Amino acid sequence: MKPRPDMLDDRSPESIEIVQLTHEEGVPSSHVYMEAQIFLPDSKRFVLHRSAHAHGSDQHDPEHRYLLCDLENDCELTPLTSATGATGPSVSPDGQWFYYFVNETVTGGGTLTLKRLNFASGERESVCVVDGPLPGTDYRPSRIYPLSTISSDGQRIAMSCFLADGETQEPTYGLMVFDIDAGSVALVLHGESWCNIHPQYCRSKDAEAAHDILVQENHGNVHDRQGAVEKLTGGDGAEIHVIRDDGTNFRAMPWGRDGNEFCQGHQCWRGRSQWGITSTGTKQPPEAQLIEGSAAPDAGHIGINTPGGRRNDLSRSVENPHFYHFGTDIAGTRIISDANLGPGGGEVWVAELGEAGSEPLLNPRYLVNAQTTGGKGVHIHPFLSPDGTMGFFNSDESGMLQAYMIRGL
Repeated sequence: MKPRPDMLDDRSPESIEIVQLTHEEGVPSSHVYMEAQIFLPDSKRFVLHRSAHAHGSDQHDPEHRYLLCDLENDCELTPLTSATGATGPSVSPDGQWFYYFVNETVTGGGTLTLKRLNFASGERESVCVVDGPLPGTDYRPSRIYPLSTISSDGQRIAMSCFLADGETQEPTYGLMVFDIDAGSVALVLHGESWCNIHPQYCRSKDAEAAHDILVQENHGNVHDRQGAVEKLTGGDGAEIHVIRDDGTNFRAMPWGRDGNEFCQGHQCWRGRSQWGITSTGTKQPPEAQLIEGSAAPDAGHIGINTPGGRRNDLSRSVENPHFYHFGTDIAGTRIISDANLGPGGGEVWVAELGEAGSEPLLNPRYLVNAQTTGGKGVHIHPFLSPDGTMGFFNSDESGMLQAYMIRGL
């Protein structure tokens, strides 16, 4: 690690410290996308990756590695994977297992393997191998999404993919759910509008809520027969839903699709609650807001106008808000976000979260300017440790994308 006091400025709180976690010469490194479950529950160790970018990695890059960062041992980085094609990391809620996929798929073929590593023993094993059509379908997964999500009881992992052969089958995308104990997989959702699902299991310990997955539907996307997406959304934009992991109980979040409010494409659960938070863009006023909401039965893809949907404008306490990517602590009481609220842009802010459904951001405050050039591949993507005491972000301020940490929150 490398202390970076030079990144602080006169607006930064005196209590915080910036640490550059990766600085391997000639190798870009990055945090895993901020919604991923990559922390051990004690907030002392977490997963990041080398030879990667802010939205994932190249399936065919032999230099890509997932690394375990030990925050109590001078942020020592230890490789967790060496296989080319490693993707979709998840740490089990009990901190025992590191799950990941090895993606050797091609359009209409190849192999996808779910593997896991025991943190204590170092033993590694395959959990499930998909080398043919998904059960009950003619579809074989490819274009594997770079994120997986694990249920709060540690029993199931979900991941999205493309589902066609590129020739005879109509292009479609879907959500796979893997049963860890059974070593099996099921396709629970599919269609042409599911090209960027961002699946996220609810982290509630409630037995029923533990089956809920937050999913993104990209209405009007444009793609080719091989599944390459040329345009993410059309018309009134994306919509966010909640679905049970057996494909039932389809619900909608009351966000966007009214001609004025558009979902930006990032959302996550508020800690272990059944409230979600999204970032929206609005035409009038021209802002980028943070809105929390709870799901209601789907009423025809009408977003914000879904009957029974509850919502709360968290960012109403900030004048002319422009928030983008964010994450909360596991208790759902603190949030961190990147923002363009000052003259420099690329800022990182933190705030407290009050009563769900009613209170706005409390004590929102500036932490640091990430000094990034701002391209998609170097997005800041801030998130918090589960205990909320540390923040993490990406930046290419050194000339190459690297991973950073904020201590002393």
